[in-house]
Amino acid sequence: MAITTTILVTRLSALGDVAMTVPVMKQVLDENPEVRIIFVTNKNWGALCAGIPRLVFFPADVKGEHKGVPGLYRLFRSISRQYRIDAVADLHNVLRSKIVRTFFRLAGKPVAAIDKGRAGKKALTRKEDKVLQPQTSTIERYAMVFRQLGLRCTMGTQPVFAPRPLPERVLAVTGAKNTQPWVGLAPFATYREKMYPLAKLEMALAALIKDGTYRVLLFGGGKAEVAQLNELAARYPQAVSVAGRFTLEEELALISQLDVMISMDSANMHLASLYGVPVVSVWGATHPYAGFMGYGQSEQYAVQITDLTCRPCSVFGNKPCFRGDHACMEWIKPEQITEKVISIIR
Repeated sequence: MAITTTILVTRLSALGDVAMTVPVMKQVLDENPEVRIIFVTNKNWGALCAGIPRLVFFPADVKGEHKGVPGLYRLFRSISRQYRIDAVADLHNVLRSKIVRTFFRLAGKPVAAIDKGRAGKKALTRKEDKVLQPQTSTIERYAMVFRQLGLRCTMGTQPVFAPRPLPERVLAVTGAKNTQPWVGLAPFATYREKMYPLAKLEMALAALIKDGTYRVLLFGGGKAEVAQLNELAARYPQAVSVAGRFTLEEELALISQLDVMISMDSANMHLASLYGVPVVSVWGATHPYAGFMGYGQSEQYAVQITDLTCRPCSVFGNKPCFRGDHACMEWIKPEQITEKVISIIR
């Protein structure tokens, strides 16, 4: 079927948030073969779009060329020169994306934007009189935007991508995968309130590799994280730090080969989810009820303290612990993590 409709999709944000858009856009394209999507996002995230027919990555540099209102206007003009946009799906609904969609609306294009459900999330995370109820997932909220534009989008749980072969540059570091299960360990997140104490996570790592049953690959990014993971790998030679060593495309191939990923409520949970890799996710200040569980992931693999009345205290983990003791993370035992990993692999 020939392409008759071109949809502009915007999500100018962090890697994990962008990764969650991919299953939805793939589903839209599968159910609407006449549609093409032009996906405007961070210039560094192009590898997420690879291998999906009719999904066109359009890089945005909001800290450089596309900074501020003049830059966003340049972005609008650049898109308009290259593509005839029929409608806009704003999956971000922040000031930048509102400005971009306004330019298209003034040009006569239909626009739909995500409803983030702020009232429900506020009730879920407030200090007093919490309403501890699951909110509509972010994945479903994305899907609703496309439905507003009259497109079919019925979400399932099937992996978006099949496992990818490992490039030679990766194999030179990891070696070939044999019968030994590979476990990814991604201990970091943007905020401390979303991170399990590294010393306790080290205990879980030691338990997993003590008899040589599992190969553990350490994931992270940024100079400080790379340094900490290299130190950890030096103490545990059966673990390999892959942090900062590969491109995003290479890292995705590596993630696709994992048997389990251990992750905080952060990007690596969402990257692993694209390949159907089970994730043992560790939750502290945030909660799966806020709608950010990885695509297709089971909540039974989530590790969290369920009897703390202060949880969750934040949607994104960006608020300091008002108790001051980070009990939501400190009370989690390392064996709670290792037991779930072992149960998944078995």
